[in-house]
Amino acid sequence: MGDTTMIGVIGGSGVYDIDGLENATWKTVETPWGTPSDQILTGSLDGVAMAFLPRHGRGHVHSPTTVPYRANIDAMKRLGVTDLISVSACGSFREEMAPGDFVIVDQFIDRTFAREKSFFGTGCVAHVSVAHPTCPRLGDACETAAKGAGVNVHRGGTYLAMEGPQFSSLAESKMYRESWGCDVIGMTNMPEAKLAREAELCYASVAMITDYDSWHPEHGEVDVTQIIATLMGNAENAKSLVAQLPELLGPNREPCPHGCDRALEFAILTQPNARDPELVAKLDAVAGRMLQG
Repeated sequence: MGDTTMIGVIGGSGVYDIDGLENATWKTVETPWGTPSDQILTGSLDGVAMAFLPRHGRGHVHSPTTVPYRANIDAMKRLGVTDLISVSACGSFREEMAPGDFVIVDQFIDRTFAREKSFFGTGCVAHVSVAHPTCPRLGDACETAAKGAGVNVHRGGTYLAMEGPQFSSLAESKMYRESWGCDVIGMTNMPEAKLAREAELCYASVAMITDYDSWHPEHGEVDVTQIIATLMGNAENAKSLVAQLPELLGPNREPCPHGCDRALEFAILTQPNARDPELVAKLDAVAGRMLQG
């Protein structure tokens, strides 16, 4: 993986670029998994390489289901990203996690069902652990950066990933909140977090709260007009957060103390002589460290 930090940011609704990037260039990145959501904005900030990808594409063209998650993660890895931060709009199931607050997510419940969730498959089988799907070291940096941006931030939370694109029914919202103990709800961090782990990337998720979903008795159903207003304020705060990450992470990178960058070490089960050469070729960026040689 090398010893140079490159910070990748995948921006959700409202976050479509990074302020202050030096030598900023929109790059087209080809991947074996198709075309990413958009070109990737590359450059540097405070001497640290950065890459930014708008998850839904500029102009918001991809729905949560049609986001090309595998292409996005492959493209980031292919560019040399070592640390990947997701920023995404979410609903809240907790009174104290109010619109405008940020949550540094550390757990997920994946209820999506219409997406490709792995780079691996027939001909090259791998099972990575996502018991702890986010990187605590990266979460620390995001928490510090959020506080520095003046955001009310909550450390730790369970994110319910739903398929969408519709928001929850009241019955679903109550179940996720009361029976399942979830804290926030969104549509995009799965399978993104799983794929980041397969690609041996450190991954952190910053949930930007826009609303109380539909469970809250005083707020009723989700009001899209109000969401958009909150979303724009969140987007500015997210840019302030991102601007502080280079100083916090630094240009020189040590191996991840939590092993995110070694996630495939014992994960690939298919024996070398039984591997599908076509699939192995597609895995050149995400798993080349383990499959080459």
